[in-house]
Amino acid sequence: MPKSRRGSARAASRPRAARSAHHDRFERYVDRAVRAIPSPFREALAQVAIVIADEPSRELLRAERMGPDETLYGYYQPGVDTLYAWGDTLEPARIVIFRLPLEQDFPDPLDLEDEVRITILHELAHHLGIDDEDHLAELGID
Repeated sequence: MPKSRRGSARAASRPRAARSAHHDRFERYVDRAVRAIPSPFREALAQVAIVIADEPSRELLRAERMGPDETLYGYYQPGVDTLYAWGDTLEPARIVIFRLPLEQDFPDPLDLEDEVRITILHELAHHLGIDDEDHLAELGID
């Protein structure tokens, strides 16, 4: 779950049309990052939903023990297999990418696209069971 130290500067509000363009561009960055993941790791994504959210909730930040000047760029949620009287239900694992913190901290489009890629790789590593920060650093995705 990549995180960043946050400054006090906030991005200015964008008009609706500009906001839509930002969403589309961000989705393209996510798509390109996923397509660039080499095999066999890309196949592991077949079991994972990739979701783009604006920003992490206060509850999530609190649960992750984030300080007031920190935020998350992404978050991995393992899948849930629940047994009900009428059968099993499987909620897939999810990688959530938080658009606003990434856009605010990486205003340059090339830097933003690179950080989106790093964030997805970081969260995919968690899905694959790589949680140790030393191993993530060895892979270049700390």
